[in-house]
Amino acid sequence: MGIARLQEREEDHELLQELHRMLVASAGQDKPHLPQKRFSSKSASEDDSEEKLVCVTSGVSFLGIAVVNRLLLRGYSVRIIVDNSVDFEKLREMTTGNVNVTAVMAKLADVESLSQAFQGCRGVFHTSGFTDPAGLSGYTKFMAEIEVKASENVMRACAMTPSVRKCVLTSSLLACVWQEQDSSQNDLSTIPVINHDCWSNESLCREKKLWYALGKLRAEKAAWTLAKETGLKLTTICPGLITGPEFCSRNPTATIAYLKGAQEMYQCGVLATVDVMRLAEVHVSVYEAMNKSAFGRYICFDQVIETEKEAEKLARETSMSKNKICGNYEGTCSVHHLRYELSNKKLTNLLSSTPRSCYNQNQQLY
Repeated sequence: MGIARLQEREEDHELLQELHRMLVASAGQDKPHLPQKRFSSKSASEDDSEEKLVCVTSGVSFLGIAVVNRLLLRGYSVRIIVDNSVDFEKLREMTTGNVNVTAVMAKLADVESLSQAFQGCRGVFHTSGFTDPAGLSGYTKFMAEIEVKASENVMRACAMTPSVRKCVLTSSLLACVWQEQDSSQNDLSTIPVINHDCWSNESLCREKKLWYALGKLRAEKAAWTLAKETGLKLTTICPGLITGPEFCSRNPTATIAYLKGAQEMYQCGVLATVDVMRLAEVHVSVYEAMNKSAFGRYICFDQVIETEKEAEKLARETSMSKNKICGNYEGTCSVHHLRYELSNKKLTNLLSSTPRSCYNQNQQLY
């Protein structure tokens, strides 16, 4: 089974230009320059530098660029994986003179290729998202299978690469929120909570043709299975809909696919969003805390869409009708949905106890 293109060509061009702007800005930052090749060094200072080399899959994606941004601001050297020669050549030109960023070409369908790309890296951020050019929404049932296979390959490559000690995988809140509705719970005085211990119902995702949710769910489960088998240190982050400046045009496939089933999520109180830069900061903070207190899964969101006004704003940002976000409340709703409470308490507790750079939405490199 081949791995489909991670982003369509037009989308790739815009994101590559954005990455170029970020790298130009990064070159002017007052921070240490770490050597690209440091693997044979024995000195303490270079050992420290080696700890700062990490790899980001799909580093030219909407989230990938933000993660690279935060890593550079925190003094890391970043190796970006691309899957085609055109993007590789463009990135190689962009990164010339920036010793903190390198590009490497690898296929997510090829474990050996990934392992070679990971050589020397202490950590891996698997942020990749997938599109199917034949799919109207950009994410089909076929893509769910590809997502799982890629996740398995990344985990296997991490496990077989001696230098890699830990991995952060980007899953989705959709891997948590799609629950079977139990009418017997409607009269309960307490609202059921969805947190990091919750998993979406696979059969329900199939029944509703929620392929993006299914892909994220199965890919994350596959990653945990392999992590336990191999002893790889893994954490997963389950973000809400990823937003930010012009997020729909910059990340259209994932945005449209995420919002399939938006009406039901809204009515259940689980339609949530997170700013891309905050999410990137969370990735780095969780990664840095893995040697101490970070473990398992983390739900990440900064807003739950609960009012029609908020739904209308999201609809404008995505060029969708408000009805597709929150339904038509002027009429009578024929289906009653149990409401849930989303909880990211585990992440909040971690961040409140972990020394880190303060997130500032204005502190961006692009």
